[in-house]
Amino acid sequence: MVNVIIAEDSNLTSESIKNQIEGSGKYHVKAVFKNAANTVTACLKGNVDLLLMDVCTEDDESGLSAAESIKNHFPEIKIVIMTSMPEYSFLEKAKSIGCESFWYKEYDNSELIDVCDRTLRGESVYPDEKPVIKIGKTDSSAFSEREFEMIRLLALGQKYSEIAESLDISENTVKFHVKKILAKTGYTSTMQLVVSVVESRLVLPKY
Repeated sequence: MVNVIIAEDSNLTSESIKNQIEGSGKYHVKAVFKNAANTVTACLKGNVDLLLMDVCTEDDESGLSAAESIKNHFPEIKIVIMTSMPEYSFLEKAKSIGCESFWYKEYDNSELIDVCDRTLRGESVYPDEKPVIKIGKTDSSAFSEREFEMIRLLALGQKYSEIAESLDISENTVKFHVKKILAKTGYTSTMQLVVSVVESRLVLPKY
């Protein structure tokens, strides 16, 4: 029997996940936590095979941060990162931490139980594509990684001079990129852009 810990702050979602994986007869849910930080302590006690970790958990605890700590100390524990957020950076962060798999709750065609099964067999299961979110007159697939970096820093309230320093580029280059982004979206101000990407959860500055 595979021992599983679930980190999910929605009671309804966590109960659904628990019922789904235990219903297969292959998994035993040892514990369910609303706060990702509690999973680290639970792993210290041992006998954990699989961790299903939501990115955004109770008290603003980051599931990715908790997963990184667990991977550093217990690399043998397999981790599936879960999220309903289309935030563009989550996939890359999960990969860089060393999490085996990633599952979008609302955008993934794969069933969670299948992702768990394949992960336990040694596969790394990641979506082929990120969710595509409408932003103004375009969508998120139109932005480059550098443009996403710009958007995140704008959402953090940085001025052009601060963005230039953060990215080690000139202020004129920042202005050029921002002008391109606004042209793609049809927005006339960076405020409109920031409101749109944050409300759509495409960019979550604190994560």
